[in-house]
Amino acid sequence: MESPQRATPRARLTVLDAVALIVGIVFGIGIYKTPPLVAANVDSGLTFMALWVVGGFVTLVGALCYAELATAYPSAGGEYHFLSRAYGKSVAVLFAWARGTVVQTGAIALVAFVFGDYASQLLSLGPYSSSIYAAIAVLGLTAINLVGTAQGTRAQYLFTAVELTTIVVVLTAALFVDGGREMAAAAPAGAGGTGGALGLAMVFVLLTYGGWNEAAYISAEMRDARHSIPRALVTATLVLVALYGLMNLAYLHALGLQGLRASEAPAADLMRLATGDIGAAVIGVTVCSAALSTLNATIFTGARVYYALGRDLPVLQRLGVWSERGGAPTNGFLVQGGIALALVLFGATTRDGFQAMVDYTAPVFWFFMLLVGIALIQLRRREPDLDRPFRVPLYPLTPLVFCATCAYLLYSSLVYTGYGALVGVAVLAIGAPLVWIGRSARAMPAE
Repeated sequence: MESPQRATPRARLTVLDAVALIVGIVFGIGIYKTPPLVAANVDSGLTFMALWVVGGFVTLVGALCYAELATAYPSAGGEYHFLSRAYGKSVAVLFAWARGTVVQTGAIALVAFVFGDYASQLLSLGPYSSSIYAAIAVLGLTAINLVGTAQGTRAQYLFTAVELTTIVVVLTAALFVDGGREMAAAAPAGAGGTGGALGLAMVFVLLTYGGWNEAAYISAEMRDARHSIPRALVTATLVLVALYGLMNLAYLHALGLQGLRASEAPAADLMRLATGDIGAAVIGVTVCSAALSTLNATIFTGARVYYALGRDLPVLQRLGVWSERGGAPTNGFLVQGGIALALVLFGATTRDGFQAMVDYTAPVFWFFMLLVGIALIQLRRREPDLDRPFRVPLYPLTPLVFCATCAYLLYSSLVYTGYGALVGVAVLAIGAPLVWIGRSARAMPAE
């Protein structure tokens, strides 16, 4: 048997495993928080639904770009590996720092706070109830994934199954509710669909679709990656478009556009109309399940970048340990869990932990997504003869659309977010010394 230090990722995951992970990551918390924000910036239900379709199209464009990169350069490092091939180790190391301290760990803390908020509605643990639940969720799911890849994916199947079941309950309830007129009468008039308002609405839509790119981090663990990665990405995207479309149609049918604008918890309001107070408890369980699903999948994929970084930088070589017995980057999980818990503690000191994490992560995330999109074009030019099992259609239009979208969201995340965005950018800057370390490290081995 290989020693843990020499063990490498094995191709264990199927298309179904990958689809469950992607859907679990993306269809988590956003659909319960952002539809009212989108509705407030449109002037009709038709425009509202059209934006979700457009958001699905943009997501599919990004998924196609990632499918080409992941099949041409499969690696447990995902975006870290793509950026290293396109720009050199310095940029990749800075990305790894950003992902490990801002993007992924911030996302873990963000979702953990959502779980904590809704779990506290079911059973409060006191003034810091949300933070306590968030910490328990991070610790528990990190422990499950430390046991091994098989346990992590099994947990993901369980959470996704529960989540899909509760979605069916909400959709069924909507068939028996027509409270749109009543809700609309009580709601104030919303904003019109001006160009600026529609642009802001798209920001919320695309944030809700975010997370599909995590598939890049399991490319080295996919069976028949040449064919399974594109299938998993496209299938998961189509499933997400269908689920978001159905959920938003249910909101419109039950609440009406004006009622949706006025709602702070549209799924809870829908269930309350259908079943009374018991609906609030049902939706509380729903969101807790969705948050756990997203949290588990995010923890599962997030630790892979620590493994890739540890393999490239001798000073961090302990991170590059892959457990043969568990089939997982053990030290990566431990470090990621520690940083995420620190961010939960930081969020506990603020008025709104969820909002603090959104502000903290958004600008850095979209900056590196833009660099990945440009990397696809650069690598095509630099390595034209490389075997590419999947080529993005309509090149170069498709990656250019993706890059333009990322640039717009980078701008929006700096303009519309609060002080936390500056903190995230500052933490990114603190990682600058790692760029120098990256330059002095050995050349990256071909994978």
